Order: sequence, then structure tokens, then C-alpha cells
Amino acid sequence: MCTVKKMMFYLVDDDEDDREIFQIALQKTGINATLITASNGAAAIEKLSSDGDFIPDYIFLDVNMPGMNGTVCLNEIKKIQRLNAVPVIIYSTSSNPLNEEETRRLKASHYLIKPPDVKVLSGMITAIATTQNLPFTLKAEPDMA
Repeated sequence: MCTVKKMMFYLVDDDEDDREIFQIALQKTGINATLITASNGAAAIEKLSSDGDFIPDYIFLDVNMPGMNGTVCLNEIKKIQRLNAVPVIIYSTSSNPLNEEETRRLKASHYLIKPPDVKVLSGMITAIATTQNLPFTLKAEPDMA
């Protein structure tokens, strides 16, 4: 009997509503997945550093967080060797080219601009989990709704 591996998504976002929206969108994908969340960068780094068995399939990381922002958090994640193969996707409302440049330099896998719609986000999560060779910057296109 073959069982499908359950994927693990780790979302680091200080906005409770955004965490809830992401959970709903992930459920709508139909992907067999668990969502683990952290409400700030420091908590994320603590979990990722101290729990050697915790290796998510994807890490989604907000840029604009109080305390340790997403850029600093990304830099710290990249220092944890066991996570080198884990895609880190920046997940932000900011479309600032400087944020995109900095996170690309720090080796983020993608820069996902938060879409205005759960259905669109669901499609974007599905694309990230199932498609290779996506562009670095991912944003909602008119035909994605």
C-alpha cells in the first residue's frame, strides 16, 4: 500500500488574519499538508534552530514584521545547514523592488506578493508546490481568479 507523504508548510507572519487566510487557501489547494505557524521571526528561528527534526517542505516568510524582520530571519534560516534544500518563499504585501532584490540576494526561492483573494492565493500555493521554474517574483495575474 502506497501512502502519500503529508507536506509541511511553515508560515512566519505577525498578522493573525494573514495566517488564517493562508490556512484557508492551503486547505483549498487539496494538497495533503499541515500548516505550522510562527507569529514572529525570533520564534521561527528558535523553532528551526532547536528542533533538529523539524524540516518543513516550504517556509513562507513575511518581510514586514516587528522585531526580527523577514530579511534578517531569512538570513538566519540560511545559516541552518539542514534547511539548505527547503525553499523559502517571501510572502509580503510589499512590492518594493529593494525588498525583492535583498531577498533574492539572500537566496529566497521566490517573492510572493500577497494576493487580494483566497482563491488566487490557493492557486499560487499550488503552483509553488507543483511547478518547477517559476519566476522569482510571483504576483496575482488578472486571469488567476
